[in-house]
Amino acid sequence: MKVVKFGGSSLADGDSFVQAIKIITADPERRVIVTSAPGKRHAGDAKVTDLLIKYARSVIDGQATDDVLQQITDRYQAIANHFHLPASQLTPIIDRLRDLPNGDYPNSQYLLAAFKAHGERSNAQLMALILNHLGYEARFVTPTAAGIRVSGTPDNASVIPETYSLLDQFTAKQSELLVFPGFYGITLAGHIATFSRGGSDITGAILARGLHADLYENFTDVDAIYAANPSVVDDPQPIRKMTYREMRELSYAGFSVFHDEALIPAIEGNVPINVKNTHHPEKPGTLIVPDKDFQPSDIVTGIVSGKHFAALYLHKYLLNKQTGFTLRILEILAKHHVSYEHMPSGIDDITIIMDRNLVDDQLIDTISNEIQEAVNPDRLEWINNYAITMVVGEGMRNRIGVINDILAPLAHNHIAVPMINQGASRISIMIGTDDQDADNAVRAIYHRFFAN
Repeated sequence: MKVVKFGGSSLADGDSFVQAIKIITADPERRVIVTSAPGKRHAGDAKVTDLLIKYARSVIDGQATDDVLQQITDRYQAIANHFHLPASQLTPIIDRLRDLPNGDYPNSQYLLAAFKAHGERSNAQLMALILNHLGYEARFVTPTAAGIRVSGTPDNASVIPETYSLLDQFTAKQSELLVFPGFYGITLAGHIATFSRGGSDITGAILARGLHADLYENFTDVDAIYAANPSVVDDPQPIRKMTYREMRELSYAGFSVFHDEALIPAIEGNVPINVKNTHHPEKPGTLIVPDKDFQPSDIVTGIVSGKHFAALYLHKYLLNKQTGFTLRILEILAKHHVSYEHMPSGIDDITIIMDRNLVDDQLIDTISNEIQEAVNPDRLEWINNYAITMVVGEGMRNRIGVINDILAPLAHNHIAVPMINQGASRISIMIGTDDQDADNAVRAIYHRFFAN
């Protein structure tokens, strides 16, 4: 059995639905379908999720909602009309969207989560209706019915172990197609909570693990995952097969084709993932598999750079002799709920690398002042324009001289490297650069390992 997930661009309009249904029905093993909310149909169009956010905020602010609600319902109506679906069948979906402001929500965060989730919920319900209308046996299954239970905040939910026990008990006829909405689960109190943006990937992985799928197919709008970002490197090499941990390492720094959190359920269930193009389903795409018995075909699998980092640099003589120096810094970060990404250090120096999106200027000043008072460094500097480039590949593990092969093209291109770190797994090397050099660093390393 296969779980098949379609992204928003793959379900944006009637023609997209036609193509998705062709894919679903082309393989009898494709029994479980996960839908995203309709994405953009063209440049300048709005995603349904964004319209639902606007709808929710209008309700919260007490503003008129007729216009935005009409835009949302028009999207689903247009898809239904494409298949000549009777109006009476679409009515429950439209009525539910119209009735969202009357729901019982603990606070505005839960209201926003519930509104957002209805992009996926409405699309899944519509997909099941269309499949039935076309003569296929299909059933719409909500997270409540399936038992997808979550904890965490309303907009950053995490699946809880009970989900997999409940999915083990879920039954279905061999002949029917099961259509699930992606992106959200149900809290123990019975409220909707969404995964992080793009979380339909997570739902697909949860179902693949919980329903013991043989393969999780993730259909999107690209032919494969590439060895480098096509907007940085011209015509990069597609990755035919890679391991879970390679994908995790690359996702961390910026590979955005597949949600990195979605790998965890797949890893736990040992379910291979195939990322494919909805518009070219005949192409092999990228297969993501366990690392056991994996034989890499290249030294490096992928190179990616993230420019959303910043760093706090401290210098203090005899730092290595001071017990608890690092602990006091980490306690200050923990007090302000700030996590760090990396912490390379020397005898008298330490650099704390953080996600710049998680700290504002006021918090930076507060943390810096408290660190200055707590450990009295000789020098304290905030570095705002920090980038991390990840070079990842299972083929690097037993290869001598890889670091030299990475640094040589950077030196040739006059790119300074203030930080370098090799992961314990030996399949990744992390390089810190100025964010202005990040794209050039990716291009230089890519051409060293692939163009030649």
